[in-house]
Amino acid sequence: MSDDLAGLLASGERAAFHGRPDAGVEPLGRATEIATAADRPVEAAAAAWLLGVCQSSAGRYGSALQVLEPVAALAPAPDSDPIAALAAATIASVHRQLGRHAMARVYDEEGLARTDGSGEAAFDCVLGLAADAVGLGETQNARAELDRAARLVKGRTDLWRQHVRVGWLSAEIGLMTGEAEDAVEAATEAVDLAERSGAPRHVAKGLLFLGVAQVEAGRLTEAGTALRRGGLLAESLGTLPLLWPARAVHGALLAESDPATSARYLDTARRALEAIAADVPDELQAEWRARPDVAALLTA
Repeated sequence: MSDDLAGLLASGERAAFHGRPDAGVEPLGRATEIATAADRPVEAAAAAWLLGVCQSSAGRYGSALQVLEPVAALAPAPDSDPIAALAAATIASVHRQLGRHAMARVYDEEGLARTDGSGEAAFDCVLGLAADAVGLGETQNARAELDRAARLVKGRTDLWRQHVRVGWLSAEIGLMTGEAEDAVEAATEAVDLAERSGAPRHVAKGLLFLGVAQVEAGRLTEAGTALRRGGLLAESLGTLPLLWPARAVHGALLAESDPATSARYLDTARRALEAIAADVPDELQAEWRARPDVAALLTA
């Protein structure tokens, strides 16, 4: 049973960070069941966290919250605290995707309180706080939290995922402050590192940031290339939260020069949004659909 559990966890982790996320749902569901039946709560919690990562990456937000919330609420214990913090940070990420940045901040703060301020879990929560601040328009706070997160992984070349995410947030802050070329540079570095790390989902997200930054910098031909590539990669991975914005931005970019392709891309974006909507909890549907970029696309 131990070998089976280890194999399922390894398979699920590969899917979460190096493959197609929905390929991790079945093995991680089995891993959760096996670990629970064997009274191995730490492994059960780890499997549930990874399952939530896979589900949220695929755009199954309601399913992810259902799996993650019990993990984030685990009773304090040395072995479970880091996993509970990771789960809280992932819940926060889901709420950001739903446009609920203030609620995301609550979960990031709660998750950080479950850590000693160091390690992977603390990093995820601190970087989440930087993303929350971006969503709330708090530039100074966003920079401070990003700096704090970057310090946690400084010199750790083995932590590729964390460094990629620092690049994403650096690009976001560059975009919110009008420093488009800085955003292009940060996104380019994030894409390059994700590619070297064999992490296609992270490549796709980096390409989305890169394309948006290139649009803002007036580099429209390059932006089209990045968005096209990012959209194709997101589609191949089934990562709907990356597919719809890549296609939406690219569709808007092509509105005058290639209206037929523009219409096709915008339709793909709308269909991805409706697929996501099918798993958004009923009580959050209205708020999510009111998110400005979602509303603009669905009502166009």
